[in-house]
Amino acid sequence: MADSNFIDYVKILCRSGKGGAGSRHYHRAKYVPKGGPDGGDGGRGGHIILRGNRNLWTLLHLRYQRHIFATDGESGGAGRSFGKDGEDRIIEVPVGTAVFDAETGQFLAEITEDGQEIKLLKGGKGGLGNCHFATPTNRAPRYAQPGQPAIEKSIVLELKLLGDVGLVGFPNAGKSTLLSSISAAKPKIADYPFTTMEPSLGIVSYRDGKSFVMADIPGIIEGASEGKGLGLRFLRHIERNAVLLFMIPADSADIRKDYAVLLKELKEFNPELMDKGRVLAVTKCDMLDEELTEALRAELPEGIPTVFISAVTGQGINELKDILWHEINSDAAKTQVAITHRALDVHHRVPEEDNFVFEQEDPDDDSMLLTDEDWNDEFWAEESSVNPD
Repeated sequence: MADSNFIDYVKILCRSGKGGAGSRHYHRAKYVPKGGPDGGDGGRGGHIILRGNRNLWTLLHLRYQRHIFATDGESGGAGRSFGKDGEDRIIEVPVGTAVFDAETGQFLAEITEDGQEIKLLKGGKGGLGNCHFATPTNRAPRYAQPGQPAIEKSIVLELKLLGDVGLVGFPNAGKSTLLSSISAAKPKIADYPFTTMEPSLGIVSYRDGKSFVMADIPGIIEGASEGKGLGLRFLRHIERNAVLLFMIPADSADIRKDYAVLLKELKEFNPELMDKGRVLAVTKCDMLDEELTEALRAELPEGIPTVFISAVTGQGINELKDILWHEINSDAAKTQVAITHRALDVHHRVPEEDNFVFEQEDPDDDSMLLTDEDWNDEFWAEESSVNPD
C-alpha cells in the first residue's frame, strides 16, 4: 500500500489559533486631561474547519501534511482598536470522511455532504481591553484580559466510501470480475489471492435509466479480525452500504460454512453490519450443469436470497440486479445506511500511519492546553493581584 494513491486513513495534528491579548492603553492627548483607558480587544484565533469536497476521492493530499495550524489573533491597540482575527485553516476532505480522536479513538464528527463544514477546533477568544473594566470607583484599570489559549488535538481521518451495494467474499471469489462486467470500473483481475489491494467503486446500470453504486473491497479470510491477510482494515468501506452482497464460488467445499465465517468476521468488525440487508451470489456457475446446481441448492444457507451467477457468460446477472434493486429500495435498507461509528481500537488502526512523531516545539506558547476555566481563573487571579480592592 505504500505506493498506492488510494489513501483512506490519515493521522494529523491540528491546532487552532490562540486569542490576542487585550490592550492596557490609556488615551493621551494634549488637551484631554485624564483621557482614561482606551485599550482595544484582542482578535480571536483561527478555527480548524473540515469541509466536504465531492471532487476528492482520497486523503492523499493530507498524507504528507501532518501538521495543520491556524494563526493566532493579534493583540488590541490604542483608541479601542480591535486586534486582527487569526486566519482559519480549512481541511477539505472527500464526502464520507469520519473523524476520530487519535488518543482515545472516540468518534468526533463525519462529513456526509458536499460543502458541509464542521468547526473541528475553535480558535481562542480575544481578551478584553482595559476600557471594559473601568468603573466609577476604578476609572483607570491597569489590567486587561489575556487571549484564550489554542486547542491542540491529534485526529484520525477515515474515508468510508458511499455506495449502495458492498461486495463481501474470500480472495478470488470473483468480486472484481463481477464489478468489471456490470460496470465501467476496471479493477485488477488475476488468478492469485489478494489481487484487489484497494477498494473500487462502479456504477451499475439498471432498467429505465436507473443505476446504483457497487463497492468492491479486498477479500477477507478467516481470522481477519486477528490481523490475518489484510485484516479488517477495508471493511470500513461497506459500513455505509445499504446491502451486502456475499460472493462464494461454486467450487467451495462448504458454502454454508464459508458464509458463516464471513458473517463472523463482519460481526467482529462492527455488529451493526448484521442488521443490513444480505444477498448471496454463488459465482463461477459456468462450470456447473443442472444436476450439480440442484445439488448445491441443498447446501445453501437459509433465510437469504440466493442467485447463481457467472460474470463470464452473464448467467443470472439480470436476476441479481433485480434482487439487489429490490433490497436497496426496501424500507429496511433505507434505515440502515446511517451507522453508529465504533471507536477506533487496535484492530481498526493502521500502524504504519499511526507511528510517526507529532511533537513540534513551540517556545512561544506555554499555555496551549489550558481550558476555559483555567483561563478565567488565571485572569481573575492576575486582576486581584493588581487591584486587591
